[in-house]
Amino acid sequence: MNTLGLLLAVALLAAFMAIWIGMQGVRALLARQKSSLEASTRTTLADMFIFIDPTKLFYYNVAALIVLPTLVWLFTNNPVFVTFTAIGTLILPKVYIKSIAAKRLKRFEEQLPDALLMVSGAMRAGASLNVALESMIKEQKPPMSQEFDLMLREQRLGVDFDTALVNMEKRNPLQDFSLVVSGLRISREVGGNLAEILESLAHTLREKATMEGKIRSLTAQGKMQGLIMSCLPLFIMAALNWIEPKAMGTMFTTLFGWVTLTVILVMIVIGYLFIRKITTIDV
Repeated sequence: MNTLGLLLAVALLAAFMAIWIGMQGVRALLARQKSSLEASTRTTLADMFIFIDPTKLFYYNVAALIVLPTLVWLFTNNPVFVTFTAIGTLILPKVYIKSIAAKRLKRFEEQLPDALLMVSGAMRAGASLNVALESMIKEQKPPMSQEFDLMLREQRLGVDFDTALVNMEKRNPLQDFSLVVSGLRISREVGGNLAEILESLAHTLREKATMEGKIRSLTAQGKMQGLIMSCLPLFIMAALNWIEPKAMGTMFTTLFGWVTLTVILVMIVIGYLFIRKITTIDV
């Protein structure tokens, strides 16, 4: 009897220690997730005039981390799906932040040719560069107006023109905008007809955007085919698991099944990356 009680006490102590270690691990994971979200929103979004409360975003992420894996467990009763759902929920906020930043950069790139033409037209009419930029800021919408307005404010506070341009280039790391920054800096150092240079850059960027649009339309079918072919094995696996759960159960409950799933996922990812590489053409 004493031996049984001792074994029970040891088992309870081991269970308590395992729960305590697990809670500490979860707490450390959540702390890292919160600090990562705060750093991402501060360095990536705040510099782009996109203000999101990182604490609120973290709470939403924690709620999703509790709800989504629970729903997947209730519907599938499969630990593998629950694990992948939890991992996907953890990385979802970072993907969301990157997508917001990418959309803003894309919008900035689309506005750039029109903004250059407006500045060039104002300079041809006799306005100075700063006056032309102020006129363009009034006519353009964010993010173009926000970025150039911040550059002019930096100049009013005593920042050098080249330094303000470099700061704006760091906030908008685009190849097209780097050409514009180089043209502005060279024109101020060497001289020349800046209005003509900006107009030429605007036409070049517009032709480049037209070519990229044609390439995207021609490669859209290949990208969609790659996505469908990559998702097709997963859909077939889910259908077979719903039709024959006993036959498919060994794939999710045995070591050999987990190894098979890992190989399948790795091959799907490699195939999708190859298709994306083939259908992505850099102009």
